[in-house]
Amino acid sequence: MTTNTFEVTAPPAAAVPEGAAVLVLEDGTRYAGRAYGATGRTLGEVVFSTGMTGYQETLTDPSYAGQIVLMTAPHIGNTGANDTDMESRKIWVSGFVVRDPARRVSNFRAQRSLDEDLVADEVVGISGVDTRAITRRIRSAGAMRAGIFSGAELALSDEEQLTAVREQAGMAGRNLSDEVTTPERYDVPAAEGVERVGSIAVLDLGIKRATVTYLSEHGFDVIVLPARTTLEEIRAIAPDALFYSNGPGDPAASDAQVLVLRELLRDGIPYFGICFGNQLLGRALGLDTYKLPFGHRGINQPVLDKRTGRVEITAQNHGFAVDAPIEGEFPAPEGFGRVQVSHYSLNDQVVEGLECLDIPAFSVQYHPEAAAGPHDAFYLFDRFRALVRDRAAGTDVQGA
Repeated sequence: MTTNTFEVTAPPAAAVPEGAAVLVLEDGTRYAGRAYGATGRTLGEVVFSTGMTGYQETLTDPSYAGQIVLMTAPHIGNTGANDTDMESRKIWVSGFVVRDPARRVSNFRAQRSLDEDLVADEVVGISGVDTRAITRRIRSAGAMRAGIFSGAELALSDEEQLTAVREQAGMAGRNLSDEVTTPERYDVPAAEGVERVGSIAVLDLGIKRATVTYLSEHGFDVIVLPARTTLEEIRAIAPDALFYSNGPGDPAASDAQVLVLRELLRDGIPYFGICFGNQLLGRALGLDTYKLPFGHRGINQPVLDKRTGRVEITAQNHGFAVDAPIEGEFPAPEGFGRVQVSHYSLNDQVVEGLECLDIPAFSVQYHPEAAAGPHDAFYLFDRFRALVRDRAAGTDVQGA
């Protein structure tokens, strides 16, 4: 009989920083701890993620660009890191805050320690702080600008550190898609053994690998395009469907992508958007977006599907939302017919999905691919596949 064995290792000494560190919030609050990952200075918007698993997927999600992520789960790094669970080519968070980093890696899938990845991607972090207290402060005051200082940067005076934090740009008004998007087009064919539905143009605003994989496994020839791809370039491809991905930044700062989407909706191309793609659909329809006090981040966010009455536990990462009425139908200000909110958050009634009733388009504010789980919303890929297939067959496909 063969038994599975794996080596239990500690992070290499070179990957374990020494010395103190401090997290400074823009309201002047300071939290002293120990350096974790790379040392130096990092600035960003501090936010918290409530997932108890999936820290590697969180770190490599491009939607977290520009943010210092605090993990509310107390023990981080236990299962190490591996290539399979990478959701993009690198770690994107600006900084990382944990209470207790694992002293040993204990998982048969681990190829290295999390510490090694943080150091390799030069992610400045802090450990040994009261993450519950920081979370409660953010929950009260809202997400705010912050900075982590360690190594030589720790020698700066309290006033100098606070000034650096306050002088950085906030998340509102920032367009970060250009920083995280693919530099050039790449294609992924429909998976073998799956009935091909057609081609889909995917605008990469910060997409995760799992999304591309699942679109391929649902019969699409996936054409992943840079965020700045023009309307003419997409029309030249003549895709059968259109997809806008998740991504970081303020949707109000993405006018170019909104204009492209608006024209393609007028062309009648079926559309599916997730997260950032939900906010941009809202803007294309003529709705406004706004910044949430502390956002939704983690893999345990409850959402109500109004069509079925089911409660879904979803994976989310967004700091902005669409402003729309939760109940009833309403006309799209840009003339796309009737629209309704399809999903909403059970925590704070924030819009979590839009459904167009007179054009083939819908979107959700969360991540149905949910690489770190849960998979309650995975059916949305099937729903979109059916929408595209039925439209190609010439059947009536109002809504999603």
